[in-house]
Amino acid sequence: MASNTKIEWTEQTWNPATGCTKVSPGCNNCYAEAMSKRLKAMGVNGYSNGFDLTLMTERLEDPIKRKSPTIYFVNSMSDLFHKNIPFEYVRKVFDTIERTPQHTYQILTKRAERMAEFFQDYTPPKNAWLGVTVEDRKYGVSRIDHLRTVNAHIRFLSVEPLLEDLGALNLAGIHWVIVGGESGPKARPMKPEWVMAIQKQCNEQKAAFFFKQWGGWGPDGVKRGKKKNGRVLDGRVWNEVPTMNP
Repeated sequence: MASNTKIEWTEQTWNPATGCTKVSPGCNNCYAEAMSKRLKAMGVNGYSNGFDLTLMTERLEDPIKRKSPTIYFVNSMSDLFHKNIPFEYVRKVFDTIERTPQHTYQILTKRAERMAEFFQDYTPPKNAWLGVTVEDRKYGVSRIDHLRTVNAHIRFLSVEPLLEDLGALNLAGIHWVIVGGESGPKARPMKPEWVMAIQKQCNEQKAAFFFKQWGGWGPDGVKRGKKKNGRVLDGRVWNEVPTMNP
């Protein structure tokens, strides 16, 4: 997968909104918050408000200008289903998605209930993959049921940062599971047995499994730079992606 971003499972990012607020432990060391502060200090266009939620209307049609088929991660610097983003604006984002069927859009949220509400009377286009973050049992696992109610062509889970053993998972209707450890100076460790338990369940329930990274802690329990820890799990790199016609 060719990429112009450091995110291993996508190719481009598209941020028609920036900024967010914390809702669960997975947000504690938010990379987007730290990056927004750096970009504001650098005077980068679009980040004058730092991490305050901002609608970037001038970016709404950016993907229309790109003719080559591209995989976009939507709102890598925000959450499209944040309570302060009106549904009318969310619909404008999906209007662009509908107008560009050559592209694939990956949309990830921690606001699973609001996402499910938005799609009660609107069927997402086939080129929109919809996902939820599942970082722990208390906050993350319940989001899967809300995702399952959405009639999406591809439904996926971002299990990053994985903060604990998730136990038994119901992956019915889930096509893709991405797992990763946390990076950064305050990274929390991830244990190999937590990851392997998810991989096993993906195999048993026919969901594609993608291992993104170990993050700031290696499988040996030693803290070091994430590049040194790499992506190898159980002797291999897991790059599975969902079939386009599930």
